[in-house]
Amino acid sequence: MEGMEDEGPSSQGELPLIEDVQLSPEERLCVESSDPLENVCVNKEAVHKLTEGLLSHYLPGLQNSKRTLQELTQNQLILLDTLDQEVSKFRECNALLDLNSLFTEAKAYHGKLVNIRKEMILLHERTTKLKKRALKLQQHKQKEALEREHQREKEQERERQLIAKPAKRT
Repeated sequence: MEGMEDEGPSSQGELPLIEDVQLSPEERLCVESSDPLENVCVNKEAVHKLTEGLLSHYLPGLQNSKRTLQELTQNQLILLDTLDQEVSKFRECNALLDLNSLFTEAKAYHGKLVNIRKEMILLHERTTKLKKRALKLQQHKQKEALEREHQREKEQERERQLIAKPAKRT
């Protein structure tokens, strides 16, 4: 920049240097610094054009980046929803597995209950037969006891008849 200060505005369409242009007080924008060598006065129009140039240079890229970020955010939300759905499907599958294990367990217990019922029916039949047999044995014993009692009574009667009776005197 130092070599350009001496030349001044050229006729090739270059912009005049800021130092070469006379600015009215309304067109000047002065920025004062604590260092006196850094005090700068600039043309407001130049600042405006530089700002527009800077924005036109970077704004499309930033807008594209913003759109891309919005699309990524939207895609992330879609992915999160999809993941939530998949997680709920896995939970349902686990619930179904638990349900299947419960049904298998219920089937096993049902089989055990059927076996217990069969055993109880068998035991009931056996006890019924034993009761009938016990009743028959009891009746048979009573009959034998009754027969023995009759036999004993007959023997007693016979002995009575065999006992000599004193003759009656006339």
